Amino acid sequence: MIAYLEHFVHGNDAESRQDDTDGDVVSSLDGLEITSATASAGKDFGGTKFSKPLAVIRPSSAVDVARVVRAAAATANLTVAARGNGHSINGQAMAHRGLVLDMRAMENECFRLGGENGLRYVDVSGGALWEDVLKRCVSQFGLAPRSWTDYLGLTVGGTLSNGGVSGQAFRYGPQTGNVTEMEVVTGRGETVVCSEKQNSELFFAALGGLGQFGIITRARVLLQQAPDMVRWIRVVYSEFEAYTRDAEWLVSLREGEGFDYVEGFVFVNNDDPCNGWPTVPIRPNQRFNPVRLPSNAGPVLYCLELALHCSHSDHPSTVDMEVDRLLGRLGFVEGVKFEVDVSYMEFLLRVKRVEEEAKVKGIWDAPHPWLNMFISKSNIADFDRQVFKKIINNGVGGPILVYPLLRSKWDSRHSVMVPESSNIFYIVALLRFVPALPKGPHNAEILVAQNNAIIQLCYNRGFDFKLYLPHYNSQENWMRHFGDKWTRFIDSKANFDPLALLAPGQNIFSRIPQPFSIT
Repeated sequence: MIAYLEHFVHGNDAESRQDDTDGDVVSSLDGLEITSATASAGKDFGGTKFSKPLAVIRPSSAVDVARVVRAAAATANLTVAARGNGHSINGQAMAHRGLVLDMRAMENECFRLGGENGLRYVDVSGGALWEDVLKRCVSQFGLAPRSWTDYLGLTVGGTLSNGGVSGQAFRYGPQTGNVTEMEVVTGRGETVVCSEKQNSELFFAALGGLGQFGIITRARVLLQQAPDMVRWIRVVYSEFEAYTRDAEWLVSLREGEGFDYVEGFVFVNNDDPCNGWPTVPIRPNQRFNPVRLPSNAGPVLYCLELALHCSHSDHPSTVDMEVDRLLGRLGFVEGVKFEVDVSYMEFLLRVKRVEEEAKVKGIWDAPHPWLNMFISKSNIADFDRQVFKKIINNGVGGPILVYPLLRSKWDSRHSVMVPESSNIFYIVALLRFVPALPKGPHNAEILVAQNNAIIQLCYNRGFDFKLYLPHYNSQENWMRHFGDKWTRFIDSKANFDPLALLAPGQNIFSRIPQPFSIT
């Protein structure tokens, strides 16, 4: 076993070779929908990685997924990647000269409402989009999942393999903490139902496991009563200390005592339409008045974004009183506040409007060299000084998110890694939109280099941080990422994907050629 693990971790060049029989394996998958349109599966939303697969397969069930995995296992080199809506950033859902499973083909394979122990849930396909789960749950049952991502054009299996974070995570934890059961096809080609009490090792490993242990084909998602309306608020800060103090206080309040959604972002202190004041107002008819800002305001400002759930039966004055009570405790810049009432559906689909506008402008399909990080509370002020106020003080051509989360809401048994030095840590997301350049150096490459410089700065200054949606180019960095959980990660890989067939685009393990012994 020791020799096996040594080979398993340090890899080989099997993935780069292609056996003459690989094409025969594809042709042997009779009855499955196999498409020759491999070009789209060779790129992703990040737009900086390109890797053409051998074939793209559209499974209709977990049985089909298991069949594909077993077929790949019978070869020396083939790998398998599950692709949702293609929203990965660094080629994580690609399989170079391997098999890509288009999980969207399964999106309607399962949708069942149920309940147990006083909790309501819905069983949904791993290939379903969260946007569709929302619409069906709200319209049919008046219920909704408790935890979301900001952008809902993502698959259930995709976000559960990574984490799933938004402004509700401070209360309910990430999406990985809001499922009670899954159906997973392992790298052995076995279809396994798992939960906290049944096949628990696979359950905990697969949640946030980056697709390394299995392909999520079904998930049981916890639901709650959906509110009718949302009071959506944005307030502005000139000082990072005041911003973080208020944000941390808000996420520490118990349910029923505070806002139901807490996020925030950094923006540039100028009239740049992509990075500055115009990005703060919620509605087109609202205007940012910079006269209200203090004269000593720096190059960047901070916006706290809040939401309070309401029902049609709530009198507007009652909602106003609750909002005023909470805002009255905050130290934002007086007079720089934006507030609207919207339906719950409109609020959760707010990024859909951004997507539509970006497509009209032609930047949705441009490269997106995003950087997502978790940074400990103890280091976030230094990060602000070094990164927000210096390296990216002119903006990034898209949102710069920064808001607090609570480590106590994250299950340490899952594979997601978060900072451990304090209960409060921050998510930082540089969500860049890069316009295409007609010639000259690729702007995306420059920004990827800047991302790497920011990561290196965090290492050099000894920050307690983790990459979210991680991607590394060396085994050493993966080991550093998982820390004392690396051994557990390795053991789970050996148990559930002994040939390292799955998710090769993560660049963690290399395919082990058969008939390598795993005894």
